[in-house]
Amino acid sequence: MQFSDTVNNTGILQQTRVLMRVDATQYPTANVVNSCNNWLDYVVSHGIASDKFLQFDDTNHTKLGEGTSPLTVNVTDYSFLTDEQGNPIITLLGISRLENGKYIPLTPIDRSQVDMGTFAQVSGTPTQYDKIQDNIIRLDKIPTATVSSGLKYYFQRAGSYFTASDTTKQPGVSPVLHRGFVIASAYDGALTLGLQNLQALSVEQEKERQKMFDYFATRNNDQPKRMIASIHSNR
Repeated sequence: MQFSDTVNNTGILQQTRVLMRVDATQYPTANVVNSCNNWLDYVVSHGIASDKFLQFDDTNHTKLGEGTSPLTVNVTDYSFLTDEQGNPIITLLGISRLENGKYIPLTPIDRSQVDMGTFAQVSGTPTQYDKIQDNIIRLDKIPTATVSSGLKYYFQRAGSYFTASDTTKQPGVSPVLHRGFVIASAYDGALTLGLQNLQALSVEQEKERQKMFDYFATRNNDQPKRMIASIHSNR
């Protein structure tokens, strides 16, 4: 479902206004854009949290969720805030170091697992990293030389946002989730304008939310199922 379709009136923008029973003057395109982007954030955050195996990403992004950065002499802390297109990076999935033309994965550790008196205090070849924040790391050793593209990082990022000038662009998620953008936008509009169908739209939004939960819960059906033991306390 594309964002705008003025010929068939099947775009997210047109369907939103139909449900609200308003025109472009009563509810501008910018408002629908904001609602779509807010719903996109919601879908992306749930996709990232619920699907570690398939590593969710917005299909509108034109490059893979990976990038390179210089490994700089005497620098142990590195931040990866945006990808090459300027999209915000939400979380890092892994770090590799360039060695003899190949990227060697570094081992992720937690500061509770190491002696912080020596971690990142001794010069040498980095083999581990501590993820200080979602997109900031600290290497275990102080690099002794600068290497161009010496680090490769893998990440998950924000969705590809809509703008008011978009027409044929579609949400970068499964088509079965596209109607959620219509309902979320119409609900926001009804809430903003105090429309009488707010409650009805609230019910529809809950249906779309449940559809999204079900989609991510069954997305990796080709992955072998495993039984995981759980422990319950009787206290």
